[in-house]
Amino acid sequence: MRVGLALPQLRGVFPIAPTPFTELGEVDIDGQRRILDCHIDQGVDGICILANYSEQFALTDDERRTLMDVSLEHVAGRVPVIVTVSHFSTRIAAMRARQASEAGASMLMLMPPYHGATLRADEHLIQEHFGAVAEASGLPLMLQDAPISGTPLDVASLVRLARAVPAVRAYKIEVANAAGKLRSLINAGGASVVEPFDGEESITLMADLDAGATGTMPSGLLPELIAPVVSKHLAGDRSGAADAYRTILPLINFENRQCGLRATKAVFKAGGVIASDHVRHPLVPLHPETLAGLLELAHEVQPLALRWGR
Repeated sequence: MRVGLALPQLRGVFPIAPTPFTELGEVDIDGQRRILDCHIDQGVDGICILANYSEQFALTDDERRTLMDVSLEHVAGRVPVIVTVSHFSTRIAAMRARQASEAGASMLMLMPPYHGATLRADEHLIQEHFGAVAEASGLPLMLQDAPISGTPLDVASLVRLARAVPAVRAYKIEVANAAGKLRSLINAGGASVVEPFDGEESITLMADLDAGATGTMPSGLLPELIAPVVSKHLAGDRSGAADAYRTILPLINFENRQCGLRATKAVFKAGGVIASDHVRHPLVPLHPETLAGLLELAHEVQPLALRWGR
């Protein structure tokens, strides 16, 4: 087991790497490597793999393990890699955590255990779940507080979790009213909240930075255009951050509200990063008119992904 709790504070932009498939629906390993190289060329501060925007819920266990090993080997320490290990079963989440640690992950991300609308764990069991993952991996943990989770978490319970399991030091807050929750969490958690991040494609980024967020975990569509928003804000240039954000917000909004996880893959295909933007059924491809609207907005701001492979 590696001991990774001494990892320096992570700040900046950590995109979710998508999982590419061939037109026949098979995992595209070469495409995964190209995605990772594109992210690094985008100047990201780190990368998150196997998250919901990576379609982790559509992968077999063997595919997941292969993608993790390939990704960590290919990145080879060029940037920190956060590996998502969410699972309802504490045993399986801990197994995934141990494997990720052995493969070279810098941090792990996971949601509280839930399955469907009614199978949830209470606060004490959530603490035990995260504690087991921390013990199995020796790595710092990022708690993902997301709308997709069936477990609502208030600020007080998050602070108690951080105190019960010190490895929990990072928080990706992407629920409604994220800024208010981040502000309250930072105030209540103090030094135990090392990395307060937002997510959801950075659609509430300015408000979340105002609330004290020090990082964001968007999709991989335009992280190099999001980075100036974060860096300017953290440097005290709020006006400059707001100007940079206004330029890209129409594309972020369209991605978030019209496309979801399909947006990054569509732009990566258009830019020659990957050969196919296939998503596994029951997800379906973007409607041609939606795709056209996405690419129109992307061409206006020219993210690197749109031209990386051309």
